[in-house]
Amino acid sequence: MIEWPDGRRFAFTIFDDADSQTLANGRPAYDFLTDCGLRITKSVWPIRGPRTPSDRGETCDEPHYLRWVKELQSWGFDIGLHMATSHTSFRDETIRALERFHGHFGHPPVTMANHYNCDENIYFGSERVTGIRRFAYNLLTGYRNHSRFAGHVPGHPLFWGDVCRERVKYVRNFVFGEIDTLKACPWMPYHDPARPFVNYWFASSEGANVVSFNERLSERNQDRLEDEGGACIMYTHLGLGFCEDGVLNPRFRQLMKRLSRKNGWFVPVRTLLDYLLEKKGRIEITAAQRSALEWRWLLHKVRYRTA
Repeated sequence: MIEWPDGRRFAFTIFDDADSQTLANGRPAYDFLTDCGLRITKSVWPIRGPRTPSDRGETCDEPHYLRWVKELQSWGFDIGLHMATSHTSFRDETIRALERFHGHFGHPPVTMANHYNCDENIYFGSERVTGIRRFAYNLLTGYRNHSRFAGHVPGHPLFWGDVCRERVKYVRNFVFGEIDTLKACPWMPYHDPARPFVNYWFASSEGANVVSFNERLSERNQDRLEDEGGACIMYTHLGLGFCEDGVLNPRFRQLMKRLSRKNGWFVPVRTLLDYLLEKKGRIEITAAQRSALEWRWLLHKVRYRTA
């Protein structure tokens, strides 16, 4: 068990993907989290990009949206990266987006998550798993993502792995149907020698939309997280169903209010991962450990039918 700062019983945070989030549906959620005393990581798309967006989410090229995100940063929220934009970007576009991010927020992105609609993703799709598990993944996904993603392939027009290693510290990988992310992935943040363009990987807990988020954060799961002294990094999209017509989902409000009253350590993802890294030191994951994570993730995909 990890000893959390200031006598806290457990740790909780969220990595919020940028998908479908606008100022209109995002601000009520973040105002509510602020009132609850929670600080999380909000990811952004630094540029709009020249091609058709994958969804209606806003980017830092929209001035009103950028002003709001900078405001969130000044309040203690951390800003992460969800790729250059919502569609596939070439190497020069990705580098330009990273420079734009640095210019807006004063530093490179510390945390990052791949975006499904971006073919320049790093070690994504079939490259997330190895051996027989790659074969199983390809069968599960109908080979849609077999050798699709190329951000880690030197010489490819979409390659930017060297830049990722230089500028990004933590990258999200496996998602599990377990409230205690640290229990599901006790080695995080870890380095995988077989995937050298990522410095450290972290896992997260399933909560992609408001339904799965509320399921994962049930009263029973909250109490278990506290009793076990664990850490939850919730994977979600606060732009997907959390706020409709300016009104937050009542169940979400109820659960987050209850959680915020507990003796938890509520910090952004980067703060939590930095703390774990300091406590545990650099961990290079073994083949056996990675195999266990991959099987657990594949079983999760079967159960929740995730992409």
